[in-house]
Amino acid sequence: MTRLRRAIGRLARLFNASSASEDLTPTQASVLGLVAHRGPIGLAELTDIEGLNPTMLSRVVSKLDSGGLLRRLPDPADQRAARLEATDAGRQAHERIIQARTETVVKILEGLPPEVGDALRDALPALEALAEGLRGQRH
Repeated sequence: MTRLRRAIGRLARLFNASSASEDLTPTQASVLGLVAHRGPIGLAELTDIEGLNPTMLSRVVSKLDSGGLLRRLPDPADQRAARLEATDAGRQAHERIIQARTETVVKILEGLPPEVGDALRDALPALEALAEGLRGQRH
């Protein structure tokens, strides 16, 4: 398990570098990605998905909003609440982050023997289950 934890940590640091290229923290990039992918999305739902406390999420959203990467919209069901959607600039930043991460993975895989790539593809269901299990631990 220690080897798995270390490998996941190294991968996370590698992927986090792509958010830094957009001058975003990993948390900001994650929130932006969720809003770009699922938006418009409510703050409560975003809090549940990200596992952040509301104060931290508010700070992240404020930074992304002031940076022009997302905007707040009134919630049609509750005018006191806000929904978030990515701006064009936010969607473009998210796409650049995804592209950089994809290019990183492709470059790494190209340097590995084909059987390692095959083993990684075979391990995807287990890794996805691990990620979902970790997400479930936060709730």
